[in-house]
Amino acid sequence: MNKKKNLIILAAVAVIGIVALIIAKQGSRTATFEQDFHIEDIDAVTKVFIADKQNNHVLLERVADTTSDTAWLVDGLYPASQPMVDLLLETLHEMRIRQQVNKNAVPQTVKLLSARAVKVEVYQRRWFINWFGGKFRLFPHEKLTATYFVGHETQDMMACHMFRKGDKVPYIIHIPGFRGYLTPRFVADPMSWRSHEIVHWDVRHLQSVELEIPASPEESFAVRREGDSFFMELLQGHQRVNGFDTARVAQMLSCFANLNFDEFASRVPNSYIDTSFNAAPRTILRITNTEGTTREVKTYLKYNNPDDTLAMPDTSLYEMFDINRLYAIIDNKDSVLIQYFVFDNILQPASFFINQNIRKEDLGAVNR
Repeated sequence: MNKKKNLIILAAVAVIGIVALIIAKQGSRTATFEQDFHIEDIDAVTKVFIADKQNNHVLLERVADTTSDTAWLVDGLYPASQPMVDLLLETLHEMRIRQQVNKNAVPQTVKLLSARAVKVEVYQRRWFINWFGGKFRLFPHEKLTATYFVGHETQDMMACHMFRKGDKVPYIIHIPGFRGYLTPRFVADPMSWRSHEIVHWDVRHLQSVELEIPASPEESFAVRREGDSFFMELLQGHQRVNGFDTARVAQMLSCFANLNFDEFASRVPNSYIDTSFNAAPRTILRITNTEGTTREVKTYLKYNNPDDTLAMPDTSLYEMFDINRLYAIIDNKDSVLIQYFVFDNILQPASFFINQNIRKEDLGAVNR
């Protein structure tokens, strides 16, 4: 009886093995011009590694992170820019072979790809058993499914040269209907992939907002949660303000639902940054959510030309400062540029949020 049972088990295992081999063979690709060059299932992409010939490299990883507006990390540390990741995945999904590189041009194309191409590795979630069109899956694992070498643009600037590992020749790749070439979408600089998000907290998740103005301490204030509502207080003396403008405060608090900086200041010359950052911060903004997490943003005036501070005795001249952007340091780590347009409703003094019927001398009395 046991012998018969063992034979049945062996037969079942043999059948499963044969079916798996057939499926694996059907799923394998051959190096033909007609083959699919793109990534069909982008939802299964778990990682993308990009490296260039200048020793730049970045690892983009899909993660489960509900506290941010992105589901991807840069090098396992920083939230990624979701729009950029989406564009990359869209590119991998939509790119198609326009034509094969001319036989006579293959040696030169391969030489250029070897010298300048950007390497792109795509990892996807796979299953050792994946039957019936994905309805029966077992044993998930991560697998390197495609390696591309993304090269230079074509003469008409409407496609680029690419070679996929495992193919015999490079191809000219484009996205049908898109005017342009795809090389700029495969960037190996990690800074280019990082999210510009400062906070993504709506009013329900805000505990307090503090704005410290070192040059005018009497104008420094805080808005703090008290149950389901908020109250305003002046930081100097911690006196409550009874007559604040609720509409302006509500507008200010709504800005934190999607607050972003403009760009990293990593490419700004050190002389420009040093000139601005040697001065005291213009403002110090602290935002705290209901879970106790605090983000700090220190802002500094941005000079149009730092050399003007040496040539002119009056450094407060209006024309010397950039009227569109400020420098900022986030959490004492990242130096960035922010726009007045984005922060205009946030970086206002306390008097801006106080009802007009409260006289200036009354504000002074509260400070005293």
